[in-house]
Amino acid sequence: MRTSLASALLQALPRDGLSLAADVAIVAIGVAVIFLAIVTASLLLRLNRTVAELRIGVRQNLGPVSDRARAISDNVEFITQALRTDVERLNASVKALTDRLHHASERMEERIEEFNALMEVVQDEAEGIFIDTASTVRGVRAGARSIASGGRGDKQKGHRGATEKAPDAADDEAQALATEEA
Repeated sequence: MRTSLASALLQALPRDGLSLAADVAIVAIGVAVIFLAIVTASLLLRLNRTVAELRIGVRQNLGPVSDRARAISDNVEFITQALRTDVERLNASVKALTDRLHHASERMEERIEEFNALMEVVQDEAEGIFIDTASTVRGVRAGARSIASGGRGDKQKGHRGATEKAPDAADDEAQALATEEA
């Protein structure tokens, strides 16, 4: 039945040379397309195998490199952690040292203030002793002059000798001498 249908179709259509050539060209193009599809599929399979082999080769060659890179990153992480720990310890030491220096500075200031207060007391006492000593020396001199002059009437009521001064004047003069020597 198939042959009769094909022959019937061929007979039903009037054929000229140009339509026959067109039909042959269409069949040739179809065969060429099928051939190109087979060749393209074959090339794609070869390319797929080549890519698979390349992937295996890269994996084998880059495996040690990636392992080394992983080891290097682990080492860098360890070094970073060690440095971080050392810096934290250093910061703690510097903070402790700073606190101790501030405390020592405060204590030094307190001691200096206490020493200054002591020196003021010593200076006041020394000035008092110097003034008392100067007054005593002045009194001894006046007494010695009085004795040396033999008491020639220098001591009259309400009258003092030229060398004997009033006690306040002697104290003022002793203070003036202490100020000059200081």
